[in-house]
Amino acid sequence: MGRMAGSNRGASHVFGVPNDLNSLFGEILDWMLAPLLFLWPISIAVTHHVANNIANQPYDQAMAESVGAIARLIKIEDGRVYVNFPAPARVLLRADESDATYYQVTGLHGELVSGDREVPWVEIPGQITAGEVLFRDDDINGEGIRVAYEFIPGKAGQVPVLVQVAETRQKRENLASRIISGVLLPQFAIIPLAVILVYRGLTRGLAPLARLQKRIRRRRPGDLAPVDTRGVPEEVRPVVVAFNEMMSRLEQNLQAQQRFIADAAHQMRTPLTGLKMQTELALSETDPKQVRSSLKKIAESTDRAAHLINQLLLLARTEASHEKVHAVEPLDLEVLARTVARDWVPRALAKDIDLGFEGEGWPLWIDGVPLLLRELLNNLIDNAIKYTPPGGHVTVRMRSGEFAALEIEDNGIGIGEADRELVFERFYRVLGSDTSGSGLGLPIVREIAELHRASVRIEPNPLGQGTIAIVLFPRRNSSLLSPDAATKSDEE
Repeated sequence: MGRMAGSNRGASHVFGVPNDLNSLFGEILDWMLAPLLFLWPISIAVTHHVANNIANQPYDQAMAESVGAIARLIKIEDGRVYVNFPAPARVLLRADESDATYYQVTGLHGELVSGDREVPWVEIPGQITAGEVLFRDDDINGEGIRVAYEFIPGKAGQVPVLVQVAETRQKRENLASRIISGVLLPQFAIIPLAVILVYRGLTRGLAPLARLQKRIRRRRPGDLAPVDTRGVPEEVRPVVVAFNEMMSRLEQNLQAQQRFIADAAHQMRTPLTGLKMQTELALSETDPKQVRSSLKKIAESTDRAAHLINQLLLLARTEASHEKVHAVEPLDLEVLARTVARDWVPRALAKDIDLGFEGEGWPLWIDGVPLLLRELLNNLIDNAIKYTPPGGHVTVRMRSGEFAALEIEDNGIGIGEADRELVFERFYRVLGSDTSGSGLGLPIVREIAELHRASVRIEPNPLGQGTIAIVLFPRRNSSLLSPDAATKSDEE
């Protein structure tokens, strides 16, 4: 044991799995109606904008014609601007029952030549195109107006003549309101109808799920037969197939448990029968030495029965292990292996076996259950010491790499190639071995390894006689693939 070295570090961590309940019907309904309700206000805003543009077009065209007509009446002579605007034409320009109409002509010095002073001035653009009518929105005394205007360029350095025609927006707003009403009012009837149709469509579409639920509920409690996939919707078929596979695994597990119970009962019957016979022999003996010999055999049989019961209980506890029972936490596998190996030193010395430990010298962090991993180590070391003759050696070795590797090497009687996989079956004993055992140690090791997504195998000792038990654990924060799964993936 002089070869042991390392450190011990760890932090507690418990994994949790959220448990959220949701409705497939409600989920689909939400994803269908939520975008509709979200897009409806956007549709109203877009409709309002489009309606205003449509309403502006005919009235803008009329205002542009009015601006052009006034521009043709303007004359510029001797640096002055004249407007030959007859009174009937001015009356016709203002003849609007819905809106107030304004016009304005300004001269070469920005002075008012004709029309209404209330029309707001507009900045002169950098480039003026003759005959181009521009539009803008403005207001007069707080009331919104639409303005059409045109610049008539004069001589270089002179302010261009500005012709403006403006009117309030009542006609435009009325037309836009009629357009919006004509578009949106049908939506108020269509959208509720669409909601009703979607609801009925979903109800009818999910009806096969309700029928499937009734078929499953009508089954007897012990009926683990596969669910018939005929009539099942294509989208749900993979779920039903997975459910059938799970039921098949459950049936296999139940059969395995029944076999285990039968095997355990048979295994317990043998030591109990031996105890009863030895007890009857002890009671019939009168020689104290014979009585003492019988009692010694009874004690040995009791120890074997107790060991068998403890192994059975440990196997049952291992099979029932999950995160609710045993908290998973980060741990240093090297420190744990060294500690367990140190506990077996007295047993090894009593049998004259050299028990050693070879570590990496730095932490090998994995996620695991310390109690179960300690049992895994105990069983492997116990087997190695039990099947190694006096004077032999057993080495607990740690190796680091892609996986954290635990090796238990011995130079004992060894295991034949044909038996290396069979020894992981419950109650299996290698023929020709005169060492007592329950046949549960290695099955317990495999159960614990699988709980930790680890792989375990038995190989011959390359140095000669004996075996090496190798357990590969996924490193902490590494891929969730187990070593076995990783090997299969690489082969593919």
